[in-house]
Amino acid sequence: MGDIERIETDPRRSRAVIYNGTVFIGGQTCDDRTQDIKGQTRQALAKIERFLVSAQSDKSRLISAQIWMADIERDVAGMNEVWDSWTAPGSAPTRATAQVKFASRDLLVEIMVTAAVGGSAA
Repeated sequence: MGDIERIETDPRRSRAVIYNGTVFIGGQTCDDRTQDIKGQTRQALAKIERFLVSAQSDKSRLISAQIWMADIERDVAGMNEVWDSWTAPGSAPTRATAQVKFASRDLLVEIMVTAAVGGSAA
């Protein structure tokens, strides 16, 4: 068994955890909630990319993604447009997308991913 490495940990959570060659990145949201779905998705993915780099991984190593949206019917096309341009060609992870009620009304999307550590194709 390998050691568990925690990234940006506070008393409540770690933003990312590396274990056994896998990085688990907790749900990421935007910083600027005045943005539309595309802007909020870009910001969340930028945070994810930063954690992937910290874990010595990249978006070509994604294994799975979970995406939560405030209004999937209204916003899924815009979110998918940003997602599709962000993911590495030929490296799409498994993915689930669901509608949720966020605690904050101006939050539109939250994204959580799991990726393999090491190697790079992107």
